Amino acid sequence: MAADQPTLRTLLRRRDLGLHLVSTDEELPAESLERPLRWVHSSDLADPTPFLAEDLALLTTGTQFDDTADIDAYVARLADRGVLGLGFGTDVYRAGVPDELVTACAARGMPLFEVPYRTPFIAVARAHSEAIAAQVYARRSWALDAQRALALAALRPHGLDAILTELARRLGVWTGMFDAAGSLMHGHPRDAIGPASLERLADRVGDVLTRGLETGQSLTLDDRTFMLFTVGRGGNLRGVIALASDTLDPEARSVVTSVIAMAGLALEQSEQLARSRRRLHAQLLRSLLADDPTLPRRVLGSLPPAPIVVAVAGDAPAGPLADWWERHRVEHGTAVFLAESDDGVTMCVSASDEELLDEAAERFGIRIGVSAPETYAAFSRAHAQAQTALRQQSAAGTARYADAVGTSILAALATDEARLVAESRLAPLREHDLQTGGQLETSVRVWLEHDARAEAAAESLGVHRHTLRSRITQAGGLLGIDLSSFPARAELWALLQTARD
Repeated sequence: MAADQPTLRTLLRRRDLGLHLVSTDEELPAESLERPLRWVHSSDLADPTPFLAEDLALLTTGTQFDDTADIDAYVARLADRGVLGLGFGTDVYRAGVPDELVTACAARGMPLFEVPYRTPFIAVARAHSEAIAAQVYARRSWALDAQRALALAALRPHGLDAILTELARRLGVWTGMFDAAGSLMHGHPRDAIGPASLERLADRVGDVLTRGLETGQSLTLDDRTFMLFTVGRGGNLRGVIALASDTLDPEARSVVTSVIAMAGLALEQSEQLARSRRRLHAQLLRSLLADDPTLPRRVLGSLPPAPIVVAVAGDAPAGPLADWWERHRVEHGTAVFLAESDDGVTMCVSASDEELLDEAAERFGIRIGVSAPETYAAFSRAHAQAQTALRQQSAAGTARYADAVGTSILAALATDEARLVAESRLAPLREHDLQTGGQLETSVRVWLEHDARAEAAAESLGVHRHTLRSRITQAGGLLGIDLSSFPARAELWALLQTARD
């Protein structure tokens, strides 16, 4: 929020100065008298522009305007330099304002005003200086009053929400607080920003948090500018405060800085409580894994209604994930139990809320294994199911145990250790094929796929059945197993299915 600075119109309204605007409204661009005026300077030089700054008003008595002066060029130089207005002191060197000056200023849209003989130029400059000092004092008083109001707001229930609401009122702009997960925690006024703009703003906030940026930045959405300020330290950002404003003067920025500090402290205290709560939940998880929900119910008061699904998330951000579930609990009444352990983040929800696990996986880009619906008496089994499903999920998203058991038992047993054993057992066979260009491994695989029927397998391979039988005997010899028995054939099939091709 920019401060209201003194303007040329402010100066012209001072009755004690007796200034008179010569230019008419038709000659001046819109808002030409409303631009902030930096200073008032006086000069009778033919070309004072090397000594002028932008956004000031120039006062002159016109001694430089002799018969040869090019007044139009003079005004053009002032306009190009950024002078906001020209004051002409009458009855000092000339009576009245020269018509040529009136015409030149009208052509350039330069506000021209008369300074009467009784008003010294220094009085005009001093009046503007006093206006600037009054404006600075007013802004500092505003900042002090705002700081006091924010300190009182911090003492109210839900202090962080109260602080943000007070900040919005003091700045007169929409103010929002996003948590570490990039979701809106609080916004005031509530309906000042449309849902579509809020969604896009949340996306940009999420990007800021992902990149770990600490500095404030501005962005424009739907012709509306927002300023973003991160809360917390790099690598441990707690959230983002967003203001629907394109600029802040130093006093307003100091107030926002105070709010950032207050928000950081409040979130740090909340995080300490959250860590304590997570430690408690980790202990309660042990009781649930013993298939006994009695202690968790006594401590927490309630658990998600059965039937339940248990989910385990790998490499999940426990804090933001817990905050996300907490918002669902507050806004929608969703019951959830969440705890951390060496296996990852365990989540327990009612089977009717299972689709929220898909939403969480997408929101945080994490892997989640989900059990089949169970009762609390089978919590440990559901937890094991979730872990099994998680191991089969290589990319972000959810994997359900019900889908995992639809595959073969060999696929479920294909661990890295099992693959290593299988490849070691098949090594003699593969080494033979590599050295001789043979097809023993392919032959036994096709033979087993045809239920050890030589004629059908030989036809599939395009060889004679006696050739195939010879290959099977040779393969059994290399592997040291008798392939005439079913257990040996079953073991070889398991080795072929488990080993990498």
